[in-house]
Amino acid sequence: MQGERRRSSPAVRDVSRGDAPDRVVVVGAGAGGMMAAGRAAEAGCRVLLLEKTDGPGKKLLISGKGRCNLTNARDLAGFLAMFGPNGRFLHGVFRRFFRDELLALFDRYGLQTKVERGGRVFPASDDAADVVKVIGRYLEEHRVEVRTGVRVTAIAARGGRVEAVRTETGEIAARAVVLATGGATWPSTGSAGDGYRMAAGVGHSVTKLRPALVPLVVAETERAKAMQGVSLRNVRLTAFRGPAEGIDPGRTPAKDCGRGIDGKKQAGPVIESRMGEMLFTHFGLGGPITLLMSLSVVDALAQGPVSVSIDLKPGLTAQELRVRLQRDFDSFGKRGLRNLLAGLLPHKMIDTVVSLSGIPAERPAHQIDAAERERLVVLLKSLRFNITGPLPLTAAIVTAGGVSLKEVDPRTMASRIVAGLYLCGEVLDLDADTGGYNLQAAFSTGYVAGEEAAAFVRDVAEPS
Repeated sequence: MQGERRRSSPAVRDVSRGDAPDRVVVVGAGAGGMMAAGRAAEAGCRVLLLEKTDGPGKKLLISGKGRCNLTNARDLAGFLAMFGPNGRFLHGVFRRFFRDELLALFDRYGLQTKVERGGRVFPASDDAADVVKVIGRYLEEHRVEVRTGVRVTAIAARGGRVEAVRTETGEIAARAVVLATGGATWPSTGSAGDGYRMAAGVGHSVTKLRPALVPLVVAETERAKAMQGVSLRNVRLTAFRGPAEGIDPGRTPAKDCGRGIDGKKQAGPVIESRMGEMLFTHFGLGGPITLLMSLSVVDALAQGPVSVSIDLKPGLTAQELRVRLQRDFDSFGKRGLRNLLAGLLPHKMIDTVVSLSGIPAERPAHQIDAAERERLVVLLKSLRFNITGPLPLTAAIVTAGGVSLKEVDPRTMASRIVAGLYLCGEVLDLDADTGGYNLQAAFSTGYVAGEEAAAFVRDVAEPS
């Protein structure tokens, strides 16, 4: 990134006894931090951007499989719904700086974008590095000082006001600090949960951290392992409260429901239901719809057992599937069950379904009775697994939980605990589905935090 040409040495002298300079210090050079630094500098402040790794934008570079899904074309109401109940916190921020403003800023610095399936917005080049370069130009134009290799360990405050940030080699004085350290996922990119500790150190509450957008582990690992690598399209995955043996397939919703879909918390046994793509792994379930449902499952697991049901034939009702099976059995009465299922299932799933049915694999169709056919219908409409938990937080795409939104002013991103402290991005208790929503929230909260931090510095320097 071009802004790195002004990078300072990570050595930091101790300035804790001196007067704090009129500058904003931004901790963390991810999406939110870079946007905060650029906007604060654009608003007329001296800005120092600190990053503990060897370069800015590490997580941006790997987001969207290296393509960087910047934002989404969805309207404001739909966008907010993707964040669940906490989405309303973002209403004011998005009114100030939302998708159109973000894309206009990128366009100003030479980044063209395109819209793809599901409203996802990507750089036209399909290269996340171009996004980091463009933000680098924004920082360079407004003379942001970028220091890499600087690990901030704490925020220093006195009398309810920010004074400095502490690093491993000393303190750096500041009038205002923007905390933009990211979540606790992807630690290799610098997001290792540092910001939560720093915020707690000055009195903030941190909502329990949980993995979001994460694969799920099942109790029936051998069954999953036998089907490892099978990718399913156009199936319905439904999460239920309670063990798998208690699932009533008749309760499977006909439409998607749950967090970020209809804005309603599900009552009764159903937690969430989605139709789309998923896959089997050696430990359980992965793929798009599994990831999207994972946070709801993780939260429900805190209350008791959770299981899932996979409708392998959602386009057919149970009765239509009975008719289909009967027709196949009548037409190919001498074929064995394994051969008959080849027209209904991926090859790697057949032995598992046959085993679960209790019907010998080579039994001819004309010898399969009505009760056995019904067992096949149930399996095809409700292949079940008990969920034991998610993969660890470090394997998740997004961190759920974070600094309590009750302690942050939604109009300014200012801390309600410490004057001069601003927070943005994933360090806050905000998370959404995939599709560009989380990055837009980071850019927007960062922009507003930077603007308000600059205003705070000016007000302190020029008291009325």
